[in-house]
Amino acid sequence: MKKLLFVLPLLLFAQISFAQDDEESDEPKQGWLGTGTFSLLFNQAAFNAEWQGGGTSNYAGNATISYNLNYNKGNFTWDNTFLGDFGLTKVKDDKYVRKTNDRLELNSVAGWEINNSNWYYSFFANFRTQFAKGYEYAEVDVVDETTGDVVGTETVRTETTHFMSPGYLQVGPGILWKKNENFKVNFAPATARFIFVDNKFTTVEGYEDGDYFGASISAYANFDIVENVSFENMLNLYSNYLEDPQNVDLDYTGKLNMKVNDYLSANFIFQTIYDDNAVRAFQVREVLGVGFTYKINPQEEE
Repeated sequence: MKKLLFVLPLLLFAQISFAQDDEESDEPKQGWLGTGTFSLLFNQAAFNAEWQGGGTSNYAGNATISYNLNYNKGNFTWDNTFLGDFGLTKVKDDKYVRKTNDRLELNSVAGWEINNSNWYYSFFANFRTQFAKGYEYAEVDVVDETTGDVVGTETVRTETTHFMSPGYLQVGPGILWKKNENFKVNFAPATARFIFVDNKFTTVEGYEDGDYFGASISAYANFDIVENVSFENMLNLYSNYLEDPQNVDLDYTGKLNMKVNDYLSANFIFQTIYDDNAVRAFQVREVLGVGFTYKINPQEEE
């Protein structure tokens, strides 16, 4: 299963590259170009006391922003991407509002074109963290102080993460292959990686600091499947030369965007992460929703 999840994104990008070879690349616009989208999705379910089919009333919301700020001038290109996701859900009779989605990511790649080709000398930076606190939840017994009897249970939560704990930063020089704004791959064979976390997490028993220096590959592809349906893909791979280089960290996100009209859309997001320094298993999240979408600077996409 692990090998399958690792290979699928690579096969997808290979297929996209062959498809892109048949298309003529557009000359990039000179100067600054900023475009993006903001989406707000809302889900709600309600059941009255007489409902016999089962279910619990709940509501959930998810906000997503994606903004690209790119610069082209002569043989110099500089691509910047801001990604933000945040979601909450509340289930009836649950004591806490729970976080369902939390992501803050910044990507920046500067490139200097090599001999009027699609190849560039590059330098990249990638930063990832989260907006709000994360918790682990557990059910504990409620004991009557007078009799000592267990009279029920309650939910308690323990803070495990928050903004910049953890935070991840990767930087390094490399080679960029860029056909257009919608298809590019960057290879950085000398990548420094930094992980930031609070002292309270580094002082627990069993914690060990790690050294991170290795190679990274980042790829981006966005293409139309049919009219008003696009598929956006982001893939990041990292291998640490100093510790288990064969254990490649993977972060893949696929986003299917379906346009209803200028303000309504549906999207499906699939993300899988493998990082054996965090969890020796694949982390997977999925988000599916219909909601409001606002385009930022849409006139610049014409």
